[in-house]
Amino acid sequence: MIHGPKPQLLGMLAGLFLAAGLVVSSAIATKAWLRVKTSQFVSVKGSARKNIKSDLAIWKGSFTTQAETLLQAQKNLKNDAQRVRLFLTGRGVTNVVFTAIGIEELRGSLTDSSGLTQQQILGYRLTQSVRAELGDVEHASDLEGETTALVEQGVVFTVQSPDYLYTKAGEAKVEMLAEATKDARNRGEQIATQGGRMLGRLSAADMGVIQIAPIYSGQTSWEGMNDTSSLEKTITAVVTATFELK
Repeated sequence: MIHGPKPQLLGMLAGLFLAAGLVVSSAIATKAWLRVKTSQFVSVKGSARKNIKSDLAIWKGSFTTQAETLLQAQKNLKNDAQRVRLFLTGRGVTNVVFTAIGIEELRGSLTDSSGLTQQQILGYRLTQSVRAELGDVEHASDLEGETTALVEQGVVFTVQSPDYLYTKAGEAKVEMLAEATKDARNRGEQIATQGGRMLGRLSAADMGVIQIAPIYSGQTSWEGMNDTSSLEKTITAVVTATFELK
């Protein structure tokens, strides 16, 4: 009959592992403090976060029409553009921009009475995009669901997900970098105190990339992020600061 390990033995092993871990952690901390005691500088990372809400939405869509002749296709597209404009202005959207028209030839094979098959232009497909800026960011998502009114009028309309922007990102970045540097100083003071030193003046600061990510997502990128898909976002700034030691 095989017996499992005794509880006393398991307890002894767990205690040994815990003690070993504490010894390693203590050794690492002691090494860091020794560096502080003998160095003239200390480098510390600091960070800051701020939750924001987008204040500008970019609403985008496109519509398509086709006809046997280019002239008729252009007339159809012009009528559809007017319907799109009325749709938007009727919902309080005034800053509307239409892009250049894209033209596509519709080709196919036709066989004549003699049995000869040739490629011919059967018609034309025209596409135009529309873009609108909305300060009422909540309204942008509502418009997406209301475009069925255009489809009911015969407009072949495709809507895209809005882009959500924060126009005060530049000001926020300056504020966040200052907060990150302050956080680095607080961390540096704790390290210096543990090593029996005092933190002096800031010698250098390396600003890391700014991350603007969907709120609570925790997403990051080495190149930095500038999320436009989310209404609410989090700005994160990181600074590596070097301080003199006294």
